Amino acid sequence: MIDAPARPAVSTAQPEDYVQLLKPRVMSLVIFTAVTGLIVAPGEMNPLSAALSILCIAVGAGAAGALNMALEGETDALMRRTRGRPVAAGRVRKGDAMTYGVVLSVFSVMLLGMAANWFAAGLLGLTIVYYAGFYTLLLKRRTPQNIVIGGAAGALPPVIGWAAATGQAPWQAWLLFLIIFLWTPPHSWALALYSAGDYARAGIPMMPVARGAKSTRDQIVLYSLLFVPAAIAPAFVGLGGIIYAVVSIVGGLAFLALAAQVWRSRAGDQPDKADTVGREAALYDVRAEAKPARNLFAFSILYLMALFAALLVEQIPGLGL
Repeated sequence: MIDAPARPAVSTAQPEDYVQLLKPRVMSLVIFTAVTGLIVAPGEMNPLSAALSILCIAVGAGAAGALNMALEGETDALMRRTRGRPVAAGRVRKGDAMTYGVVLSVFSVMLLGMAANWFAAGLLGLTIVYYAGFYTLLLKRRTPQNIVIGGAAGALPPVIGWAAATGQAPWQAWLLFLIIFLWTPPHSWALALYSAGDYARAGIPMMPVARGAKSTRDQIVLYSLLFVPAAIAPAFVGLGGIIYAVVSIVGGLAFLALAAQVWRSRAGDQPDKADTVGREAALYDVRAEAKPARNLFAFSILYLMALFAALLVEQIPGLGL
């Protein structure tokens, strides 16, 4: 196992480090799905309350990311994909990141309660605790099903957005939750197939490490077969229209085709590349046999964004067919 780099006694953090603590890439997806839940919910919401609600959900997601980085600093330092993060690289002290995350958590939950309603605020608080506490501290190092169970946290933003708009979370909101929940395993395990060496070095029992590459490829196909029908379902229950139907069906068939390519491939059978590439390149610079997994990982992001974008587009007057 690689030793984590020594931490400086004095913080060398720059403002951008505190932005990076919020996991802005993850936050962007949270904002997008939360906005979708808020807008497709029935009724109208005061624009100021809506804007404040989305701000609170975004800050809450960032707070959970900061808490995760604070708790995972030593582990992140062992993985090439995450070793550049502020706590892992020693630019931000663990205690500072924890304080930052806690303050933002309290701020976001309290403001959401006052700007929208306390039901939505409670869901946001639950999401933060679930991700930073239950997933990071309990699940991640104890079970290869970590990403499946922990995926509930990432699936809650559209429910929170819907609840902020209406004070309720009906089955339609939970259908949006189900889509993200079932999307998470094939998306995350595709990445894990060509990053298994990272997880092994850090002692994290991701599916390829704990059960092997073949089992992971099998389960990617299984979850894909569950995910795609769920992704198409809104078109047949009145939540999505013709635009959504076309996007979900065409994209779903492509998703299944890519999952089948992963299943037939040898992705994950060989260790990932030697630790000679930068953090950004590590996401996509893979061995030839792992390219099907990389392709599924990249397309899965595009497909999920397209699904929620279609729901939003259909809210434009005259386009909801």
